[in-house]
Amino acid sequence: MYTDAEGEVAVRMARAVIDAYTRGEPFSASDTPASFNLESGAFVTINTYPGEDLRGCIGYPSPIFPLGTAIVKAAEGACEDPRFPRLAAPELDAVVVEVSVLTPPELLTAKKPKDFLKQVRLGTDGLIVGRGRDRGLLLPQVAIEWKWDVEEFLAQTCVKAGLMPDAWLEPDTRIWRFQSLIWTETSPRGPIVRRALAEHARP
Repeated sequence: MYTDAEGEVAVRMARAVIDAYTRGEPFSASDTPASFNLESGAFVTINTYPGEDLRGCIGYPSPIFPLGTAIVKAAEGACEDPRFPRLAAPELDAVVVEVSVLTPPELLTAKKPKDFLKQVRLGTDGLIVGRGRDRGLLLPQVAIEWKWDVEEFLAQTCVKAGLMPDAWLEPDTRIWRFQSLIWTETSPRGPIVRRALAEHARP
């Protein structure tokens, strides 16, 4: 889908946007790969370093923007994630930046709700749960970081949507899965690596 070289460009772009946006400076994109002109979903995550606590995460699950545009918008949004205070310039040297590039969401179908448990792959799939106007999304890495099994992953995605934890069992709840390629800084502005999640999945 994307190479590690492209993933490195994505993270460096997100970092440049975050630095500029937080300091109130203009950002201008340098040359980017042609693949960044293709529409793709993307999320930008900011974590504290070395504590690895979430500091902001905003993104677009559906491919409605070219990847380059999605990264810029998501990076700016992550600086002002409403769950946290606005990111401040003194924090920039104490956070790491992560970019997730998403596949288009796939609607899951099942004869009975419990069958969804067999369709979600920990360490591979992220989830979107929706009912009416309510939507909740959790990236694949969230289940791994919290050591959830599939049932808990579904429940927590429902909670993210503002629903009851067992809402995934209800017939009017819709569930989508998606995959993502994830690249992250290993230290603030440091080397960038691709995250492999599957080997850390709970059996």
